[in-house]
Amino acid sequence: MERGPALFAGIVFALFGGGLLVWTAVRVRQRQPVAHGVNPVASATLAGVVSVIALILGTWCFTRL
Repeated sequence: MERGPALFAGIVFALFGGGLLVWTAVRVRQRQPVAHGVNPVASATLAGVVSVIALILGTWCFTRL
C-alpha cells in the first residue's frame, strides 16, 4: 500500500472507531438507546464490535506505512 492512502485510511478508521466507541460508551452509561427501535443490548454490542473492527483496520493501515 502506498504511504499517502495508507495514512489517510488509517486516520479515517481510527477516528471513526474511536468516536463510535466513545459515543456508544457514553450512551450506555447514561442508559440511553444507542439505536432507536432496536434491542438496547444488541445495538450496543453491534456498535461496540464495529468500532473495535474499525480500530483494528486503522492499526493495520498504520502498519503498512
